[in-house]
Amino acid sequence: MPILHGVSLSPFVRKVRVALAEKSLAYELDPVLPFGQTDEYIAKSPLGKIPCWEDGDFILPDSSCIIAYLERTHPDPALYPADPKECGRALWFEEFSDSKLSDVLSIVFFQRFVQPNFFQKEPDEALIAESLTETEKWFDYLEGELDGRSAIVGSHFSIADLAIGSIFVNFHYGGGRVDAGRWPGLAAYVAGLHVRPSFKEILEDEKSSLPQ
Repeated sequence: MPILHGVSLSPFVRKVRVALAEKSLAYELDPVLPFGQTDEYIAKSPLGKIPCWEDGDFILPDSSCIIAYLERTHPDPALYPADPKECGRALWFEEFSDSKLSDVLSIVFFQRFVQPNFFQKEPDEALIAESLTETEKWFDYLEGELDGRSAIVGSHFSIADLAIGSIFVNFHYGGGRVDAGRWPGLAAYVAGLHVRPSFKEILEDEKSSLPQ
């Protein structure tokens, strides 16, 4: 059985797990942490990051690469739009989510969830406030791009929605919320993603990993 190395609290591991759920693919989750990896793991994922996919002698790091591979080997249901322009836009939103959106929203998660639960440190509220101020322009951007739709590209769930939804889970774990009064479309969009069966399945499984 294929192995997915990484812990699901990572939004990038979650991305792959949701994609696997969408495609109804079985796998084993090996809980590798995002730090302190062994030399054996570094040999598989040279940058030392999670996730990493292992299927026999085939090894592939990086969530985006893994999902692109899964799309080629198991094309149904499609996670990338067939239309070239829509596919390009979906890839852009995946990159935007994995880079800028992750950088901003992960500060709230790390300060309010990781610091107190794993390092017994108080969150840096000044840093959180600065981060939340920056989120406003990106939430404005997403609100405008959504324009009230349930998918950010085209009319169907895609890699773009999968990536954005995964990042927002961590934002919620850190106590962050989208103000539905200011960003009604974005708030409804994120809520809709998280009750989608593939997301719901993974989020329910994650509950066992959350500190009580």
